[in-house]
Amino acid sequence: MDDYTWQQRLQARKAREHRRLSLVIFLLAVMIGSALWYFFFYIRTPEYSLAQLQTAIAEHDGETFARYVNQELLASRAYDDLTVDLFAYDSELTPQTKAMFEKFYILIKPQMAAGLETTALNRVTAGSWLLPDGTDILKGRQLGIDFERFLERSQLRNTTLVSIGKVEHNGQNATAELNIREDYTQTDFTLVAVMEQADDGHWQIAYLKNYKAYLDLISPLQNRDIASYIADTKEIVNNSNETFAVLKSHFKRLGHSKNGYLSKQQKQKLQSLITEDIIPNLQERQAQLDAVAIPAGAQYLARQRQQATETSIKAWQHYIRGLQTGNPQEFATAETLHKQELAIDLRVQDIIRHTAISKNIPNLP
Repeated sequence: MDDYTWQQRLQARKAREHRRLSLVIFLLAVMIGSALWYFFFYIRTPEYSLAQLQTAIAEHDGETFARYVNQELLASRAYDDLTVDLFAYDSELTPQTKAMFEKFYILIKPQMAAGLETTALNRVTAGSWLLPDGTDILKGRQLGIDFERFLERSQLRNTTLVSIGKVEHNGQNATAELNIREDYTQTDFTLVAVMEQADDGHWQIAYLKNYKAYLDLISPLQNRDIASYIADTKEIVNNSNETFAVLKSHFKRLGHSKNGYLSKQQKQKLQSLITEDIIPNLQERQAQLDAVAIPAGAQYLARQRQQATETSIKAWQHYIRGLQTGNPQEFATAETLHKQELAIDLRVQDIIRHTAISKNIPNLP
């Protein structure tokens, strides 16, 4: 090989090595620049916080969720919007009564807002909506309000995040569009989340700017569907109420005892009444209700009626086992289930009453 050819190849090799070195330097610069952008800029943006929130919800990471949501402020502001909505449509309330309700809701706000925080966090960590239990003051109606019904009216359980829209920056504040869908009525809405920057630079969702507007949109839609469903099932409910009034009277007569003890014959007659009349009538009533078309916004009411039927049947079944075995635990379980069924019945009555007196929908006969 002559010198000229050798020199040409040598120069070509050096050129290739130079290009490789340049490419390596460029890639390193890109990587370093990306890392600097990520760690010193991007993680201090609202967009990053929103992305982290979505990941936290998907992965049931409560700790990350709590970092990027100001839960106390969010729950407080949501509670205020929701309690206004609770009687916003009640055309029968006088100004004095409304003022009384306002004071009542202010009084119980710390417990109720904390309950919203806990329930929402449990939804993230456990993946399901867990209601207050045990000795929790929010269980039942210890505060004078049904937390289960309160949570349902918040629309939290039946709202799905579809996508995150535009994010606008304004100094240490920002707003993010949350495109959501109400699951019952399939109504789309855009919530505006106000975000604030913490002292360490990360962003949090502070509150929902137009949450009340969302409630004002959804509530009348659901109320109209509930009113329609109540009207369609009125005859079934009235007929079954008459039947159960007779059965209740019959049950009391068979179970009457002067000394507090039931005879063998009484127990047999009570078992026959329950197995041949009470439970079959409960099942028939529910079958008739299930045959009625349920409007989209009335799904919760229909589900409560189904739950009441199932709970009542379970209570009677435990009562029968108590009659058969004499086991006090069976009677205690039956009593507990009966109380739960009564609580559901009361919730159903509240829904029907609220729908009947709400404005912008026809009053029920």
